[in-house]
Amino acid sequence: MNNNFHLVLYRKYRPQNFNEVVGQNHITDMLKNSVSTGKISHSYLFSGPKGTGKTSMARILAKAVNCANLIGEERADIKLSVHRSEAKVDTLNDRTGEPCNTCISCDEITNGRSLDLIEIDAASNRGIDEIRALKEAVRLNPLKSKYRVYIIDEVHMLTKEAFNALLKTLEEPPRHSIFILATTERDKIPETITSRCEQFKFKKMTDENVKFSLKNILEKEKIKIGEEALNMLAILADGSLRDAHSKLEQILDFEKKEISDSDVRNFFGLPKETQVENFLKSIILKNSDEAVKVAREIQESEIDSRFFIRIVLKNLRFLMLLFLSPSIENEIKNLTNQKNLEFIKTLKSQTNIINAENLLKIFLDAYSSPVHSYFPELPLEIALAEIFKQRG
Repeated sequence: MNNNFHLVLYRKYRPQNFNEVVGQNHITDMLKNSVSTGKISHSYLFSGPKGTGKTSMARILAKAVNCANLIGEERADIKLSVHRSEAKVDTLNDRTGEPCNTCISCDEITNGRSLDLIEIDAASNRGIDEIRALKEAVRLNPLKSKYRVYIIDEVHMLTKEAFNALLKTLEEPPRHSIFILATTERDKIPETITSRCEQFKFKKMTDENVKFSLKNILEKEKIKIGEEALNMLAILADGSLRDAHSKLEQILDFEKKEISDSDVRNFFGLPKETQVENFLKSIILKNSDEAVKVAREIQESEIDSRFFIRIVLKNLRFLMLLFLSPSIENEIKNLTNQKNLEFIKTLKSQTNIINAENLLKIFLDAYSSPVHSYFPELPLEIALAEIFKQRG
């Protein structure tokens, strides 16, 4: 394996400031403003799907509140300087509230050596004894920093008794302590806890977000990748940047300087482009024999039928969007490729928006159906039965 990848990619390329966080501008803008104005809360709740940057954002916030050289503190002087262009002023203002990443506090947090940043995994430390120990530790002053920051990951895993103990700390937090709670299951956290936190909801990563992140990594590693390979990795990630980096790392075991479409397809057992196209044409042109034939090929090739449905859904969504707004062509091309766009335009000429919408609903239901280990292909086959039943 390439020595450059001995470090896990997700850790190696973990964002180190707010502006490096992908796809969460609604949160980074608010946090930067809070830090730069000194309006710091003593408890935060970060909720959202896995792999969307919650713990990374928590670490950046920990750096920012303790940074000795917070960026933007002298921005008023810069605004008055006639020697700086407006473009440069805007760039610096955009970084206002960012940690410097060079002071002792920033460096220690970046390298996992800070004694004033305590990270707790609630999945394995979920009992009242652990929270009681935390409650005692909170009384201690920070060793070097202004604030001692406690990040509690997967906080929804705490027991009821542990939540009650945590609540007492959140009700009267020491001035020098900041709590950042992170969870993938916001609804499992008691209202008594959430009401005492400043809450931020993280968005699931779009395919475009994932592709942007992967391209950035590959450019730094001087590795080329095919456009369709990038699309497939984005679909495999299913909105999780961490999963995207993990999939990329797996494929890079090949020690290649270029990743082809077939590399990704063969390694992860993904359907061929022709299989997807033939399937879509068959359901549009009402050819049940061809549709069942492709479904059987998917099953016999041991391709994940649920993943296949996701690719079908993606194409049907593009088809419906083309009906709704033909001007969206360029945007769709950026999310797929020119060849696939031309194929979808061909499908558009062979059907109508009512049919496109109906097919989309049927496959959405199929994707949401529970998959039974004995018949994993059943949701796909039921979807076909529904399509051709409706057509008599």
